[in-house]
Amino acid sequence: MNEFSAAARDGLTPDALENVLREIGLSRYHNRHPLHHKMISGALSKGQLQAWALNRYCYQAVIPRKDAMILSHAEDPAFRAEWRKRIEDHDSDDGWNGGIARWLKLATGLGLDRDLVISQRGALPATRFAVGAYLSFCTDRSLLEAVASSLTELFSPVIISERVPAMLAQYDYINEDILEYFKPRPVQASRDADYALAYVRQHANTPEKQQAVIDALVFKCDILWAMLDALEQAYGEHGHIPPGAFDPKQP
Repeated sequence: MNEFSAAARDGLTPDALENVLREIGLSRYHNRHPLHHKMISGALSKGQLQAWALNRYCYQAVIPRKDAMILSHAEDPAFRAEWRKRIEDHDSDDGWNGGIARWLKLATGLGLDRDLVISQRGALPATRFAVGAYLSFCTDRSLLEAVASSLTELFSPVIISERVPAMLAQYDYINEDILEYFKPRPVQASRDADYALAYVRQHANTPEKQQAVIDALVFKCDILWAMLDALEQAYGEHGHIPPGAFDPKQP
């Protein structure tokens, strides 16, 4: 149970539902996480930033796969035409010129080996579990719930506006070229969030569907939060790196 568990019990207007969804972002999005604040304050070591980039790649790599699963549930060709833009953003025409490639550029710009990042074998077990749970959610739940889980993109431009200028200012080995991934993301995320929000407002038309939408967004925020929890647990001041996971102290 959480503070949003019964938010739609009596039914909500579309505006009221949107207000609840935005409140979830204000209270649960991972720009509130202590690790994010350490990052933008310049308090992370290069090894900690490498661990963040390496583990975040697992999430970036699964995005087009989860979007493909969402497409597989959609019978409306207009929906499919709009939603597949997300896959194109990450994979591009040839698979290696979109967002995933730009994230690899970020990771290798921080000094990581490209093959290590792509293999994901150095990722934390908790990261792999969280990413797998998100893919399973979008595979097994209803189309409406899967769409709602993507609404973290409502808040993505905020975290990017905090992260990018801070990283450029705080870490002298990071430049705009390394952070190229983030350049198109505010526009892409806003486009995608607008479409998903309109879809949710239209189709979450019963208290049960509205609560499912709310729970889906809480779940997605929990996934992103758990990934940062895992990083802090493994690479923080008193961290314990699991066997087989990336260790910045090892050559």
